[in-house]
Amino acid sequence: MGKTTFRNGIQMYDGKDLSKNKEISTVVPKGEAVYPLAQHIGLPARPVVEVGDAVSVGQRLAEAAGVVSAHVISGVSGTVKAIEERLTVAGTMCETIVVENDGEFRTMEGLGEKREYTSLSKGEIRDYIKEAGIVGLGGVGFPTHVKLSPKNEDGIDYVIVNGAESEPYLTADECLMTEEPEKIVEGLKILLQLFENAKGVILIEDNKPQAVKCLSALVKNEPRITVKAVKSKYPQGAERQAIKTVTGRKMNSAMLPTDVGCVVHNVGTVYAVYMAVAESTPLIKRVVTVTGDAVANPRNVWAYMGMSYRELAEAAGGFTEEPELFVSGGPLTGTALTDLELPVTKTSSALLVMKKKEAAKRLVSPCIRCGRCMEVCPSGLTPHRLIKCAEQTDCEGFVRLDGMECCECGACSYVCPAGRMLAQEIRQTRRSILEERRRR
Repeated sequence: MGKTTFRNGIQMYDGKDLSKNKEISTVVPKGEAVYPLAQHIGLPARPVVEVGDAVSVGQRLAEAAGVVSAHVISGVSGTVKAIEERLTVAGTMCETIVVENDGEFRTMEGLGEKREYTSLSKGEIRDYIKEAGIVGLGGVGFPTHVKLSPKNEDGIDYVIVNGAESEPYLTADECLMTEEPEKIVEGLKILLQLFENAKGVILIEDNKPQAVKCLSALVKNEPRITVKAVKSKYPQGAERQAIKTVTGRKMNSAMLPTDVGCVVHNVGTVYAVYMAVAESTPLIKRVVTVTGDAVANPRNVWAYMGMSYRELAEAAGGFTEEPELFVSGGPLTGTALTDLELPVTKTSSALLVMKKKEAAKRLVSPCIRCGRCMEVCPSGLTPHRLIKCAEQTDCEGFVRLDGMECCECGACSYVCPAGRMLAQEIRQTRRSILEERRRR
């Protein structure tokens, strides 16, 4: 493979020194466990329990409600307390199952049993992944079993494990790669059983030397797997940019990775695949980074789905002073939180907590047409023109300027000297157009 990369992008202070090189600790949930039924893209899951039912760790609470949907699994034992509408991290109301945690963590029979995955059929592997409720852990939560079922599996020649983790402050994937490299490699081998013509490539930015070293050593005798270390540059972790870097192939908003012969999975997703297929363990917890200059002891933790963000903050020693800003995820693509009592979900990657002086809003002024947003845009767009279309509700003009090709990385907002929230306006317009297309 040639030494390719994507165009533009940005380099910045990444804040990763706060939480990297610290052993992943486990946070045991103590309070009630709250499970939104829309923790994935697609139809919300359908409840299969009722109020008053006793549940165990690993038990299905809700089942996939359509082709693009995913099961929701309990990470605690206890009693179903309520099935009701509750607020989510996204700021929307969603049907939610609330489990009163009894603290005993009784498990379902067979949870954790080892399987010899090399003897499994492709159908069995996909079924185990579906039963585990696995979705993409690095993005919007696309159900993994669906992504692993393309129309032409023989046309897939690359399975890319995305360990770039270019979002500032996040170190969850890096720590997972250094602490559990064997399971990640085994997870990739499981995926390669599904695609016999494919090579496996583990993509890692070069600011994670220990991860590169660990995984390179494990795959040195694996003919179908390589590790590709690339220059650290945001947004290297975006799906299109990862594909461009590994294969040199381009894709647009009307295409799927399978259209260019690729399947891309976050490193955490690949770990979850291993646990589901080889160790009979569904997706009930994930690694989350708890960090920011207001956090007393930044770290990475194994966080159970359904526990609150407040429990994560307490596990990191609380705050050094009254915070100004809470974010679920990273500073460029994350979502601001209004309440730490909101639950951790499958797509929760981080809790970022910032002091007032760091979170202060920039003064917003008119565009000075400096062109910096164009210089960093990895999709080669003109954000200053797109935001004008967005402000004027000019959807046709937005589409003509290729606004649908925006990967929503936030680089344009980051570099704008006028302090304009370019990415947010573009994202909102893009999603409005997509919603209108779905209605039609």
